[in-house]
Amino acid sequence: MRRLGPFSKLGRSSLTDAFRCSLSHALRYTFADYPVGILHIHMNPITRTYDRRTVLRAAGATALGVAVAGCLGDDGPEGTVLPPPENHDRLSEIDLPYPYYGEPLPEVTVPAPLHDREVTTTEFVGDRHTMLTFLYTNCMTVCGELIYVLRQVQADSIREGYADEIAFMPMTFDPEQDTPERIDEYCTMMGVNRDPDHWFFLRPETPDQAKEVVEDTFGVAFEGGMDDSHDDHGGHDDHDGHRDSDDRHEVRHFQHASLILLVNRDGIVERAYDGGPPKAGTEIDDARALIEGY
Repeated sequence: MRRLGPFSKLGRSSLTDAFRCSLSHALRYTFADYPVGILHIHMNPITRTYDRRTVLRAAGATALGVAVAGCLGDDGPEGTVLPPPENHDRLSEIDLPYPYYGEPLPEVTVPAPLHDREVTTTEFVGDRHTMLTFLYTNCMTVCGELIYVLRQVQADSIREGYADEIAFMPMTFDPEQDTPERIDEYCTMMGVNRDPDHWFFLRPETPDQAKEVVEDTFGVAFEGGMDDSHDDHGGHDDHDGHRDSDDRHEVRHFQHASLILLVNRDGIVERAYDGGPPKAGTEIDDARALIEGY
């Protein structure tokens, strides 16, 4: 059992329903390498047609049939290490669209183009804890913060010596724009450390697969937004409203929910940070407490 500090009792002060109607708010963020900016998020409701919590719990019965290495959390479900998050009693009665505390991590296999192979989300069960999030690289709102949270834990894992005990799996839901080359550039731009072999950027092969995996399986809703057209060389519209430059680019933006999952190495969700990133430092405290609990 690794000792990194006291067991974290921190959790989300409140978890919001990722699909509530007309969620609009402003977030302020500061990156070590980027200027401060204002983020505006708007999400539309999407109706679920099945009880995914029942499905997950049925899958969890099989997962928990295997010997569970983790300790029991304080009054937490079997297989958890961290204590229940705040508002757990209320949230545990809600059919949340995403995997929640004490539920098994859904298993899907998605290409990881920077590793030139496919990765299964449960690939590291029995070996490593994992963190997942869902984004697209052209996002101008919350996606940068989601990656920043994972990057903060990555940096801490390297400093504190648990880099070989955790894996990171950000996943794009925009495979058309997020080509392998674009993903590579984005990881560099966001300061991802490539030396530890624990960062797997997942890319569904098609928009249909992205919808099936990200929205239908993980419960992270997204809708294609309007195209923003621009070019890099000052092209302009002609009288018919067309650009006269061959360097015109169309960048499609999405309205989407946000979710970060912290999953223990037995494949059980310990934290589901939704509605935006967690309070600063919470993700590191939770990751350290998870490492300490094994």
